[in-house]
Amino acid sequence: MKEKPFAITLDVGSSLANRTGAWRTERPVYVDRIPPCNQACPAGENIQQWLFHAESGDYEAAWRQLMRDNPLPAVMGRVCYHPCETACNRVQVDNAVGINSVERFLGDQAIKRGWIVQPPKASSGKRVLVVGSGPAGLSAAYHLRLLGHEVTIREAQDRPGGMMRYGIPRYRLPREVLDAEIDRIRGLGVTFELNARVDDVLAAQRDGGFDAVFLAVGASIGRRTYIPAGDSARILDAVALLAGMEGADPPLLGRRVTVYGGGNTAMDAARTARRLGATDAVVVYRRTRDRMPAHDEEVEEALEEGVRMKWLSTIKHADGGRLTIERMRLDDTGFPQPTGEFEELEADAVVLALGQDSDLSLLKGVPELSVDHGMVQVADGLMTGHQGIFAGGDMVPAERTVTVAVGHGKKAARHIDAYLRGMDYRPEPKHAPADFERLNTWYYSDAAAAVRPRLELARRVSTFDEVVQGLDESTALFEARRCMSCGNCFECDNCYGVCPDNAITKLGPGKGFTIDLDYCKGCGLCAAECPSGAIDMVPEENSGA
Repeated sequence: MKEKPFAITLDVGSSLANRTGAWRTERPVYVDRIPPCNQACPAGENIQQWLFHAESGDYEAAWRQLMRDNPLPAVMGRVCYHPCETACNRVQVDNAVGINSVERFLGDQAIKRGWIVQPPKASSGKRVLVVGSGPAGLSAAYHLRLLGHEVTIREAQDRPGGMMRYGIPRYRLPREVLDAEIDRIRGLGVTFELNARVDDVLAAQRDGGFDAVFLAVGASIGRRTYIPAGDSARILDAVALLAGMEGADPPLLGRRVTVYGGGNTAMDAARTARRLGATDAVVVYRRTRDRMPAHDEEVEEALEEGVRMKWLSTIKHADGGRLTIERMRLDDTGFPQPTGEFEELEADAVVLALGQDSDLSLLKGVPELSVDHGMVQVADGLMTGHQGIFAGGDMVPAERTVTVAVGHGKKAARHIDAYLRGMDYRPEPKHAPADFERLNTWYYSDAAAAVRPRLELARRVSTFDEVVQGLDESTALFEARRCMSCGNCFECDNCYGVCPDNAITKLGPGKGFTIDLDYCKGCGLCAAECPSGAIDMVPEENSGA
């Protein structure tokens, strides 16, 4: 008689008794969160997604994912200051993932293997004029063309690229790399008109029959400052110096060169001077190193190449081959104040690297367009106050980097496309951030980042050969696999393996998992053991059930 209840209990247990849903106070929910690298990228790249393809060895798929947002990966892999790596959660484990180095690898692979992007099959019938062929202009043209519009770029110089060509030295960006990525954009059907300066944007739009205009003229005018100087003093600006490097005859600076300024352009000017034969290249900057706008890696490479730094200093007078330098001190607000202490510095040439301005003469007479402190004011969608005229890059208020400009070009293209179609562009809402505290880093073994090789120092100061080298395939693959997939499921099967109730079902490759809530008792073990923090425990009353 005692056997029968036991048999009944087993039968009920197999069908009903193991259903534990009624016990729960919380239930697990799979979520998608935005990883910090994606969030920090000014170009809006889906970094985690293209790293996912790269770590599987499918480099072309990774490159194509990258190209959805950025048409210049080989360029950006060289000149971007990678804020994505500063934000990377992995920096709290060992070192940030070398995102920028993998991006460069993918960009170089595309050039080597001849990968192309197919032009659109249909045309919208709309025409857009892009003024300027720097990173913002090229990015806008690329995305507008893929959206089906006819695009013409007008460039005042005889070659495209803007400040990437005329402002970034060859030792940072080889011209064959820049040309290859521009040629790919040209191959989509974008029309380039060179030596075609636009002096009146409204006339250019009207006469060319363009439905919209994107202004991307950059900031190519070097700022000047008054320095009392004798007739024999040789003073030039850094923008002219760097642009002059693209001509047949490089500028002659002499053996002793002083660069006045503390930004990245100042570092480029000083390093260029060394390569032109200067035995003494000195950067004079009126604040301390920690207040220099130049990025640390630029300063470090300049120091390695023998550039001297005179911080807390300013030029008071220039006469022939001699400068009078005044020592400065920082007041309580961090502003430099003169001390009345002077020294002399020998210099054959002084290079001014005090910032750059945009030539906005083409905007004269444009109604409702606002300019403040030399920059064009734009709305959130990068449209100026004049309907149908958009602007981006260095000529609008923003950080002046290639990456920001590329992001502006993409953003403007989305809004221009909507404008041409009589619509409003509204980007999809973003997920919540994937904070480091959500990760279970126990599952990630220490793996220090790969270090990109550099050209030996002796060759760096005597040639314009590229200084920073790329990763090979094995190190690029290793670097991609260091990604922790913050905030998004990568189907590691941890949740499936640790669930004590067998409540999790695999849906197949790329499809993730589902949870049978009839059997899940809400213990939270799956969430605790998820390496990437892609599972939330949600109170039952907030679960939507």
